[in-house]
Amino acid sequence: MTITQGVHLVKRHLVIHGSLACLFVGMVLSLPVHTVHAQGASRPPATHQAVIDIGYIFKNHARFKTLMDKMRDEVMAAENGLKAERDRINGLVEQLKGFNPGTPEFKKLEAEVAKAQGEFNVTAQLQKKDFMDREAAVYQEVFGEIQQVVTKFAQEHGIAVVHRFDGNPVNGADRNQVLQSITKSLVYYDTTIDITPDIVTRLNAGSVASAAGQAPVNR
Repeated sequence: MTITQGVHLVKRHLVIHGSLACLFVGMVLSLPVHTVHAQGASRPPATHQAVIDIGYIFKNHARFKTLMDKMRDEVMAAENGLKAERDRINGLVEQLKGFNPGTPEFKKLEAEVAKAQGEFNVTAQLQKKDFMDREAAVYQEVFGEIQQVVTKFAQEHGIAVVHRFDGNPVNGADRNQVLQSITKSLVYYDTTIDITPDIVTRLNAGSVASAAGQAPVNR
């Protein structure tokens, strides 16, 4: 397996499901919001509920997309480096065919090929692990940021709980999507309680793209 295949998790999920957010929120049915009391005065208890599309947020989070694009470029650069080394090793293998087995020249080149192949495999695995670890760290960091923004927004608007939902339309021809839609915990919601656009706007408020006049987020 190449590094690109190992780390391709990002691109594949962005295309199929919108993001890899399920790695971090798959077991999260809701985002708890803790009531905060102002000093010297009490705030009325939060009673409202809201819904949020985490996958949509990851797809439209400007900084997250920038980080993923940068990592993708690094993966491609690493892949090109490995390809060059693989081509070099293949060249040695071709040279090996020109020697008679058992001769000193054959044994020497054979040992060189074996060493190069071993080092190549180790390097590829280490680079793959490094990229996957960094990818996971980015998701964890960004999801933590999302939680903070959601919590603050909920506290400001008297929202007691925020439920996660998937706003992607279901493809009736896809059996897996149909079955997943049946098991969704959220059967119905009023679109007026969808706070996804508000959260995306807040997350991108300080981004370079937003400062340059990023188009408003629509649902």
